Amino acid sequence: MEPIKNTLLLFSKLPEVGLVKTRLTVLKDGMFAPETAAVLYQAMLLDVADVILAAFDKLEARYPGEVFELVISTAPAKNLEAMGALFAEAGFEDERLRFATDAGASFDEHYNDAFAQCFAAGTDLILSMGADMPALTEGDVIRGFDALHELRDAERGGIVLAPDQEMGVSIIGWTRETDFDHTGVFYNPYGLTVLPAYIEKAQSLGLPARYLPPVPDVDTMADLRHNITLVQALRYCAPFDGTMPPRRTAQMLKDMGCDQVRVSPNNLIDPRSIIDG
Repeated sequence: MEPIKNTLLLFSKLPEVGLVKTRLTVLKDGMFAPETAAVLYQAMLLDVADVILAAFDKLEARYPGEVFELVISTAPAKNLEAMGALFAEAGFEDERLRFATDAGASFDEHYNDAFAQCFAAGTDLILSMGADMPALTEGDVIRGFDALHELRDAERGGIVLAPDQEMGVSIIGWTRETDFDHTGVFYNPYGLTVLPAYIEKAQSLGLPARYLPPVPDVDTMADLRHNITLVQALRYCAPFDGTMPPRRTAQMLKDMGCDQVRVSPNNLIDPRSIIDG
């Protein structure tokens, strides 16, 4: 029998100026130059890949004999070579890493195409996520694959998902046996956001679903401020936790002068005299 094949499908973009993280830039409602946002996205992408590969080391010990691979999926196809070069220049030489492209007329179709390619290549379990999650931990990846392994015993498979901070999902995946796809999720005809759209679809099919701890991503300035505090905490805690910190993102935030978040004093509080009597 072939060994169980586990795939982490990382959806990503080439960090091109003016085409990534534009909501953080002056092109939209952000405060950074497009060049700065592109370099920040590149740092997050490489850090997320580092964390995933570090989690694979622990998963291989947890599931001996199984295969783990990281598939960096990007679009359009013309960017494939440049994406490979980006990782090579960053020093990635891991044999568990490969690159692919996904295609379609919508997010739903792109995701369906990438999943179909992985299953056609022999994947048994897929966990997928985006590359803009600097607070991703090895524990998040391990919990995701642990849940998928438990769902392998379900007759019809099942899905796992982790919410983001804005009614969407940051991690989604399912087993080969699961009759499920992304159609109608990112472009839901009834106005559902991504998280409830996945849940409603799984419920309509009677599929088991496993809830994973939320992992925030970075789209808006508010998202970035939240993630700055998480990156600061993760970097400090990493030596005590024995985990991989988001070192590139932390350095980039420092170079941007954004490695700390300060807010105005909040006077919207109940008077202590009333609470304490």
